[in-house]
Amino acid sequence: MEIDKKQYGNYVKEVTPVFSVWKNMRNAFLVGGVICTIGQALTNLFLAMDMEKETAASWTTLCLIAGSILLTGFNIYPKIVKFAGAGALVPITGFANSVVAPAIEYKAEGQVFGVGCKIFTIAGPVILFGIFSSWLLGVVYWIGNYV
Repeated sequence: MEIDKKQYGNYVKEVTPVFSVWKNMRNAFLVGGVICTIGQALTNLFLAMDMEKETAASWTTLCLIAGSILLTGFNIYPKIVKFAGAGALVPITGFANSVVAPAIEYKAEGQVFGVGCKIFTIAGPVILFGIFSSWLLGVVYWIGNYV
C-alpha cells in the first residue's frame, strides 16, 4: 500500500506533537523559579542556624541534590521535567536527576554492568567537557601569566 506525499504530510501533522513556545517558557520559568526559591529558603534557614555563608551554601546544594534524587527515585522528577523542560533540567537538581535516572533504569542488569556502566551515560559528557575546558582555561591562564 503506497501513500502519496499529501497523505503522508497529513499523517505527519497528526502524529507530531504541537508545542507552545510561550507555554514552555512559562513552565520552565515557574519551575526553575520554584527550585531557586526552595534553594534560597534553605540557605536562609541555614544562615538563621548561625552557619557561615559558605557552609550554608554547601548544605543547600546537598539538600537540593538529595531532594532531586528522592524525587527521581519515586518517579516524580521525570514528570516535573516533562512539564518544565529546561526549568527543571538546568539547575543542579537536573544534573542529579541525570546521574540517578540511568542508575535506576539499568539496575536490573546488575551492579557492575548495569549501574556501574550506565550511571554516567547522560552526565558523563558534561563532566568530561567541564573538566577539559577547566584544564584548557587553566593552561591559557598559566601561559598568560608568563607572557
